[in-house]
Amino acid sequence: MAENANTQRTSDSGVSIWLDDLSRTRIESGNLQQLIAERNVVGVTTNPSIFQKALSQVGPYDEQLKQLGRIPVEEAVRELTTTDVRNATDIFREVAEKTDYVDGRVSIEVDPRLAHNTEETEKQAEELWNKVDRPNAFIKIPATLEGLPAITATLAKGISVNVTLIFSLERYQQVIDAFIEGIAQADKNGKDLKHIGSVASFFVSRVDTAVDKLLEANGSDEAKSLEGKAAVANARLAYELFEKAFDKDPRWADLEAKGAKRQRPLWASTGTKNAAYSDCKYVDELVAPDVVNTMPEKTLEALAAHGNGAPSIEGTYEESHQIMQELADLGINIKDVTDKLEADGVAAFINSWDSVLSDVQKGIDRVNG
Repeated sequence: MAENANTQRTSDSGVSIWLDDLSRTRIESGNLQQLIAERNVVGVTTNPSIFQKALSQVGPYDEQLKQLGRIPVEEAVRELTTTDVRNATDIFREVAEKTDYVDGRVSIEVDPRLAHNTEETEKQAEELWNKVDRPNAFIKIPATLEGLPAITATLAKGISVNVTLIFSLERYQQVIDAFIEGIAQADKNGKDLKHIGSVASFFVSRVDTAVDKLLEANGSDEAKSLEGKAAVANARLAYELFEKAFDKDPRWADLEAKGAKRQRPLWASTGTKNAAYSDCKYVDELVAPDVVNTMPEKTLEALAAHGNGAPSIEGTYEESHQIMQELADLGINIKDVTDKLEADGVAAFINSWDSVLSDVQKGIDRVNG
């Protein structure tokens, strides 16, 4: 098979297509290379839920677990996950070099239980970076209030960061500020700014899931007409913030002149959860230059089958502001919604991490008799 016309069109419109999935089977079977060749995939994201799914499989990790022997389970998890990420970064090395390290990135997340601990997050981010030991890795740090200073401190060391679990415009602005400050500190620390990468992972579909419930409960015609509109409007307004920050902020202009690269918005949680909506809604409605869209394989295949991929953000800011105003007029407090989504997101990743530890311990016990 050759490159797909629909994924190519999406890429040509300025969207970097990343896969929101990683497993040893996907790496060893050649599937990851195939998606690079045939689906324009130029990066990978992982999270505790994705690793939980991968590491619960009996078989793919047994050989390494045997070699590791009866080591503490947390150490085993680190060895398994960093091995996968290291191998995936090697597969993407050519993409990284071709794009001057804008793409070809593979993310690994700090332990989600540290989401509210600045110092430990910063410490583990550096440990993971050194352990993976690849210039095209990304260390994922949640955009909690405690995560923000850790993001700045990690970037200041020259470590590339994927900021995750962003739901609100207010928090996104804080993330942009934390990023610019981190790059400024990296510059003062004498780091080469050219290869320090960063993306800001702005979550999309979960916003519709939460807001649509409130609209259904309202039951009015006005509420009905707004279903399925909040998430895209929220993300489009995030892109408006991105443009303002990186086109007009004098702090950034100085750093960019020294070779620093913009922190691109990354659309996360782009699988459609409501069957009434298009299965590539959160791709097709968020096409613009300088964005990443990380998608589960099901969404990637929907895009390949019938995605549009034409630019769809430009000229939508006024309408998007109007949608947010109409939601507010109905009594829907978007800040309450996004605050809860952040808390729920951290909690869900902690649950997945606990499951990872349990599954890997079972694997250690199984292969070591």
